[in-house]
Amino acid sequence: MVKVKKENKSDIKTILAKNVFGIIVFLLVIFILSGYLQKDIKEEKNITLTELVNDINAEKITSIKNTNEKIDILYKDGLEKISKKEGQSSLTETLSNLGVDKTKLALTSIEIKDDKSAGYIALSIFPFLFPILLFFLIIWFLSRGMKGAGGQAFSFGSTRAKLMSADGQKEKITFADVAGVKEAKHELEEVVDFLKNPKKFASIGARIPRGILLMGAPGTGKTLLARAVAGEAGVAFFSISGSEFVELFVGVGASRVRDMFKVARASQPAIIFIDEIDAVGRVRGVGMGGGNDEREQTLNQILVEMDGFEPSDSVIIMAATNRPDVLDPALLRPGRFDRRVNVELPDRKDRIDILKIHAKNKPFVKDIRLETVAERTPGFSGADLHSVMNEAAIFAARENRKEITQDDLIVSIEKVMLGPIRQTHVMGKKEKNLTAYHEAGHAIVASILPYADPVHKVSIISRGRAAGYTLKLPINDDKKMQSKLEFLDDIAVSLGGYVVEKTIFGDLTTGSSNDLQVASALARDMVTKYGMSDAVGPIALEPAGGRTMFGNGVEAKNYSEKTNEFIDNEVSKIMKEAYARVLEIINTNREALDGISKALVEKETLEQGEYEEIIRGFGIKVEKE
Repeated sequence: MVKVKKENKSDIKTILAKNVFGIIVFLLVIFILSGYLQKDIKEEKNITLTELVNDINAEKITSIKNTNEKIDILYKDGLEKISKKEGQSSLTETLSNLGVDKTKLALTSIEIKDDKSAGYIALSIFPFLFPILLFFLIIWFLSRGMKGAGGQAFSFGSTRAKLMSADGQKEKITFADVAGVKEAKHELEEVVDFLKNPKKFASIGARIPRGILLMGAPGTGKTLLARAVAGEAGVAFFSISGSEFVELFVGVGASRVRDMFKVARASQPAIIFIDEIDAVGRVRGVGMGGGNDEREQTLNQILVEMDGFEPSDSVIIMAATNRPDVLDPALLRPGRFDRRVNVELPDRKDRIDILKIHAKNKPFVKDIRLETVAERTPGFSGADLHSVMNEAAIFAARENRKEITQDDLIVSIEKVMLGPIRQTHVMGKKEKNLTAYHEAGHAIVASILPYADPVHKVSIISRGRAAGYTLKLPINDDKKMQSKLEFLDDIAVSLGGYVVEKTIFGDLTTGSSNDLQVASALARDMVTKYGMSDAVGPIALEPAGGRTMFGNGVEAKNYSEKTNEFIDNEVSKIMKEAYARVLEIINTNREALDGISKALVEKETLEQGEYEEIIRGFGIKVEKE
């Protein structure tokens, strides 16, 4: 991966801090070396000229070597000493002035040497030059740091897009590496064909859409698809996040947009991919930030640059978002992001294909069944399935096994869905019994209501924030629509634990809080979004994206307070009717409820076969259409 522009993330303080650290280290090295040199000098035995004269007169000296002002003395016993003299007078004259016996001096070997070499001169003047050199060295370090900071200031408006060339990728991504999005891949094959053979389209007067918006839930593979297009076409791929355009100073984001498009045009054919474009592409003019809002300035520049493409330009702009409802209409008009590709959550068959891709390079036992994993993961995205396979591998490695088993996959599904087992949470007898009845209430209601999903597992083992859980899986998760009867049964199932607590124990706990939130939200959606209330009628009172302020001023709703009160009454009516249905089921099947809760207290977990065997014993039918 090569970056288009070098990112200078360090500020001036960081640069100065690094240089000061280097200077300190350099000074420490100099001081240590100086200490060693001084130690060596101190270890040499120095004598005065008077002592030298006395030793000559005592006939203790064998030879004397005079180099400039330095006198090296060798004694008859092998000892070496040094002395120094003044440079103006000769050695013989100096010794004579000090009273040396000329007869004794004649018995001593004397060598006179005048050293004028460059090394000697440099060593002589080094003590004087060292402070000056050190001063200039510090100035040089500081000037280098300031130069880098200045370069950072000038490159502040440069693009932060990362370039992934087709030749430089260690692992080239193609459509073969993407599973579960057949329709999306079919839409993008035209883009690949255009990037490979632009003349084919130009000759017939066709112009491929320059803006492609990938829309879908998080983790469905939008970024992977964009990289696969670049890999199939073999073109440069510039990747950047929408948040990387936004800075504190107004105009920086627009400058980076200009620079990014300039670099992409120079590298064409190329793909520019903007991930999470809603960070800068939200609706303008909502009264926040004013005309100088940095986000709006960046969006304006993106719009202008997308209009500036020539017919001969081979640059494709791809963007990804999971909030297409908040994007500015100018982004979605023809000529910009006019091709919108929906990346859906995978169905059961697609999940099997995705699991096979993630199963590559992982050792499995021979009887592994990925179909079972696909059945137990409705609503999982491609990223979720990758986490399931990775967690299964972690489980196997943790137990020092060389192969991944089916149990590893089943456990990893529950960990990804609900969180890890809370080993430290030990329930008391009363809490355990209450949790067992609570989950048994969900399971009994789900088994009896005709439009509720079948129960596959019931457990009172704490995972994540849940004290227990009831796993329900649809018979056919490939369908894209749900009916009113299914919604009503789902609400009733959510209230199963709440009704059991109130009926059996005469008290309520916080364990039903999430159930009530889910049921209430679903009931409100039935009234305000889906037109499933006979009293309200076929009216959508809230947009598809939920209550939002973008594109609609600061209003949170499009109806009056009287209508709001009417909606609250309808939601309350749905919840009360569901409560009555659940209460009747619990009272009618009290023996089955007691039997399931007792089994849960003993075993803590009931798989589908064990659970169905128990309820069959109480006359409850399991088979559903």
